Amino acid sequence: MKVKLNCIVWSLLALLWPSSLGAQLPLVYDKENMGNAYTFSDFPQINELPEITTLPDPLAWANGNGRLSRFKDWERRRTEIIRQLQHYELGCKPTVAKDSMEASITNDTLRVVVHNNGQTLVLTAFIKYPEGAGPFPAIIGIGMPSGSLPSELFTKRGIAQIAFNFTQVMSHTQKRGNEPINRLYPELIEMGAYSAWPWGISRLIDGLEIVGKNSRIDTSHLAVSGCSFAGKMALYAGAFDERIALTIAQEPGGGGVNAWRVSETLGNVETLGRTNHAWFLESMFQFSEKNVNRLPVDHHELAALIMPRALLVLGNTDYEWLAEESNYVSCRAARKVWEAFGIEDRMGFSIQGGHPHCQLPLSQYPEVEAFIDKFLLGKKDVNTIVTKAEMFKDVDYKKWMPWAK
Repeated sequence: MKVKLNCIVWSLLALLWPSSLGAQLPLVYDKENMGNAYTFSDFPQINELPEITTLPDPLAWANGNGRLSRFKDWERRRTEIIRQLQHYELGCKPTVAKDSMEASITNDTLRVVVHNNGQTLVLTAFIKYPEGAGPFPAIIGIGMPSGSLPSELFTKRGIAQIAFNFTQVMSHTQKRGNEPINRLYPELIEMGAYSAWPWGISRLIDGLEIVGKNSRIDTSHLAVSGCSFAGKMALYAGAFDERIALTIAQEPGGGGVNAWRVSETLGNVETLGRTNHAWFLESMFQFSEKNVNRLPVDHHELAALIMPRALLVLGNTDYEWLAEESNYVSCRAARKVWEAFGIEDRMGFSIQGGHPHCQLPLSQYPEVEAFIDKFLLGKKDVNTIVTKAEMFKDVDYKKWMPWAK
């Protein structure tokens, strides 16, 4: 009888395991990159890389030796993806020791000074505080305090808003070797903007940590958001910095969530060969057109780097260039990583038309508000199972992911 009862208990535990595991997985981390100690240096030349005509398996080890199933192995796999993306597409995102930085807040403006190579780079960011003493959760908005999202979504919830001026790191149309960040790292003049700009966002977070309680910001509840090219920037920032609890990538288009391979099969869209050269390594463009299948990674894996933290992707079908079908397929593929560990409520996507570029329609407010409430304010009774893309209901996304269960 005792054996039978034990079997029943273990059976019940097995049924509860996925949800209980998901409840225990971290929502955010206190370090920029938890897997920084892992090494990975296997970077074949393009002619040595195999053709992969479907989306690469985000849970498969780069050496082809099986796929991971344990969450504790994710940081190592995540490191492989980061290293591949930075080697083949972006360039290195430099690491910075806090003892080479200074930070202060005066008149609600954060000032961060970074020293390297005998040079300095200064970042300033205005913080729009809500009423009260804090500490407040905060959103880092690209270009504006809340990015392209309506400010009132944050103001009425008591969330601070921090404006990131990306031009203090690198201009939108960079001239390689002549940008502010190049003074610090002259050996990295080939780096793409999507390696440089996230570096700047990470330094703002460093600054908040250095200032400490005087910042009145709760650095365990940070979000980042932007739209269009800034939507890509937000995605890379969230992917590369694990201190960001919530990433909202609004209409990021090609080079963001969209899978290069899928975009190559569509019409007049932002494919790898058509994207802005200043944003990436010049060497990435050897993978244009038919060579895209030789890339060992794709951007569903970029999105998956955010797991187990929260990601919401917003799309807009009114603009062909944004290639929303590619966004949809890539979101479906990326979401499999959250699903694998029972936390699919932390990754959502909402694709709609009928509104101008970078202007959130009222119909998407509920999804954005749900993610804000759950992942910045800690409300647990909020539904963040969001997979809205009715126009693509007949798209066979499964053909792109034969590895998916």
